[in-house]
Amino acid sequence: MLQHITGKTQTGFEWIDIYEPSEQELKQIIKKYDLHPALVNDCLQPDHLPKYERMPTYSFIIFRIHTEDDMPEADKVQQMTHKIAIFYSDQFIITIHRKKQRFLDHLISMVQADKCNDSQELLNILINDCLNTYEAPLAKLSKAVDYFEEVVFLRPKKVPLLKGLYYLKRKIDLIRRMLILSFEIIDALDADPGNVNTRDTRDHYVKLQNMLDSLAENIHQLLNIYFSASSQRTNDTMRILTIFSVFFMPLTFIVGIYGMNFEFMPELKWKLGYPGVMLLMAVVTLFIYLWFKRKNWL
Repeated sequence: MLQHITGKTQTGFEWIDIYEPSEQELKQIIKKYDLHPALVNDCLQPDHLPKYERMPTYSFIIFRIHTEDDMPEADKVQQMTHKIAIFYSDQFIITIHRKKQRFLDHLISMVQADKCNDSQELLNILINDCLNTYEAPLAKLSKAVDYFEEVVFLRPKKVPLLKGLYYLKRKIDLIRRMLILSFEIIDALDADPGNVNTRDTRDHYVKLQNMLDSLAENIHQLLNIYFSASSQRTNDTMRILTIFSVFFMPLTFIVGIYGMNFEFMPELKWKLGYPGVMLLMAVVTLFIYLWFKRKNWL
């Protein structure tokens, strides 16, 4: 669906928003604005990563915004983000997207109320709003990291940690990659020195990038701690089993000898043979216990 948001007579530039573009609509804008067909074809690729490309008369941007319906086990680009393509120049801005985006409604109202002076200002607000879509997910990821950190340190046996940490790591890595690939867009947007608005957008980007770096480092440390704690618990279990086996090995040896039932075994005829063997086993057990205590193994 092609929608003319504003024209040159109102704001000095055109803004055309295309939602779920049809082939006829794409041919129409290619012809009218002399757009390169390869770039328009990029708009149709749902898994295309962020990019910035400058043409002689216009520039082309693909930005990926975070989806509003984030699934707990989403770890793919298309599951976590949506693509919005932008053609812009001083004379026009064309936005193309498959999914309806609520944040665009706010921009449309602002432009129609004559609160946007030129296409550069609109582009800056648009990119800033795209970055805003990562704010809530990053806050949610930060809380999730805090939760798993508490579980790792305080409640290691309560939840299936490894699966949760895996999806958390995948989400952080994917969002981090989207923002890294978007750096060229932010850099091109903030090319003019002294522009306070574009500088705010860059600061916003840097803030999100720092948050992601911190989350990535925390989740990496949590994974290391989780595996270290798992290894420690395994070692503790093996230690206990080893202690039990050391206690029972000599007892099993004694019982094995007296269970052979050979005819000429003098101990079998002794009146005090049974209590004597039981006493021997008790002495051996006590000796092993005292030895372990002295070595600080218990």
